[in-house]
Amino acid sequence: MNLNEYTLKTRETAIYPPETFLEYLTLGLASEAGEVSGVVKKYIRKDQNLDVAKEKLEKELGDVMWYWARLCDELGLDPQQVIENNIKKLQARKVNQTLQGDGDDR
Repeated sequence: MNLNEYTLKTRETAIYPPETFLEYLTLGLASEAGEVSGVVKKYIRKDQNLDVAKEKLEKELGDVMWYWARLCDELGLDPQQVIENNIKKLQARKVNQTLQGDGDDR
């Protein structure tokens, strides 16, 4: 399954109020990213070993991807183009030696 196919498949499980999709999906994305952080925190404090953390991270990263894909779809953004543009931006920052630092426009 490629990224665009995945994004289309997420429509089958998209149950939220359409009039508040932006708020719902953004908060969901932040919540799932927080769960990723929680898994790493538990690994750092030795509550779980790396194998357990990896298993949980795979699930949580999948949830992050679902919200990200839904946001792309609802906003009419091509997810493939989003990731390609992101790599181009990062490559330009590397060339300009601005990978580290603050701000979007570096």
